[in-house]
Amino acid sequence: MTRYRRTACLRPRADTRRLPVIFNDYMNCLEGDPSAAKELPLIDAAAAAGCEYFVIDAGWYAELNEDWWGSVGAWQPSKTRWPDGLQQVLDRIRAKGMVPGLWLEPEVIGINSPLKDKPDAWFFQRHGKRIIDHMRYLLDLRNPEVRAYLHRVIDRMVGEYKVGYIKMDYNVDGLEGTEYLADSPGQGLLEHNRALLSWLDEVLARYPDLTIENCGSGGGRMEYAMLSHLQLQSSSDQEDYRLYPAIAVGESAAVLPEQLAIWSYQLANGDADAAAFNLVNAMLFRIHQSGHLAELSPESLAQVKTGLQIYKDKIRPHIGAAVPYYPLGLPDMTDPASPISLGMRSSASNFIAVWRLRGGDRIHLPKADPRLTILYPADLGIRLEAEGDGIAVIFPRKMMACILTLDS
Repeated sequence: MTRYRRTACLRPRADTRRLPVIFNDYMNCLEGDPSAAKELPLIDAAAAAGCEYFVIDAGWYAELNEDWWGSVGAWQPSKTRWPDGLQQVLDRIRAKGMVPGLWLEPEVIGINSPLKDKPDAWFFQRHGKRIIDHMRYLLDLRNPEVRAYLHRVIDRMVGEYKVGYIKMDYNVDGLEGTEYLADSPGQGLLEHNRALLSWLDEVLARYPDLTIENCGSGGGRMEYAMLSHLQLQSSSDQEDYRLYPAIAVGESAAVLPEQLAIWSYQLANGDADAAAFNLVNAMLFRIHQSGHLAELSPESLAQVKTGLQIYKDKIRPHIGAAVPYYPLGLPDMTDPASPISLGMRSSASNFIAVWRLRGGDRIHLPKADPRLTILYPADLGIRLEAEGDGIAVIFPRKMMACILTLDS
């Protein structure tokens, strides 16, 4: 299936060849409350850690006293969050050698947005009335005026702001669709979805260097109707990093590793074990780095810097050709004790991630090559021993993780 998706579903894009490290300010960090004062130290810390993109997530358009959830739609920068202008912050990102990105939810208009006064023909309708879902009206992309408006939004973000990355969200549900100009709601929904894909193709044809993340409320619409057009997929908004291994490993069976973005969100009060665990969660995929990097302890920050450098130097050159395999089988997310493991193998490399959860300290990997060595982390006391038909990975503490390799 992995090889089929690469052949039949993956469009050639620079992003899925380069796999840049993406910092996003949302998860366990600013969480929709950005400002210049908060972003500037994060930008400096992300650049110093080795990130290559820096994405300002939700809230950049809402005033400080405004509900950013119900005001989406105009996509103009807040004046109170960016007293010297959003451009100043985006320029800082570029000056630090990173590509700036912004969050966008293009298919909706908040019920408090000035664009709520657009004609009803702009929106999904049922029984002659607009549909409201989660305080948003749903835009109908079959309407050429809607597509033209959204093209102007993209032109402003990419052409004026010089944004190179858009986190495209979708925090609503299309429900049964729209009855307007359709024989059934299902027909309206199908035609809207086809119009959305056509619009996305137009955007990427005009801006071939732009990267668009298919977020979908932290992993919604995770299917190849979208991923055959867009570059990468948000995996989850899971806030407990200890639960993330099961999510990442399970999703590896459904999404190409070069498209699957996994959060690595180090905690300000976390130790080096937690920092490394977070990195291992993401290092065989696409890294969505987050967390208050400027507030980490020296030990945790050292794990981040080392992990990102190893990812860039040793792992990511192989991800686009690697195929996942499961040394311990597929995980059970309801099991808090049993270990989890994921392999990524290509003709030129072999990497194995191993996570110790709440179970025993000795994890047996059957049929594992005895030449395997620990690639990351190398300084937390994890060790390997030959054992039976494979090797044992021995962790000195619970909730630890590592990556093994033959490609050292």
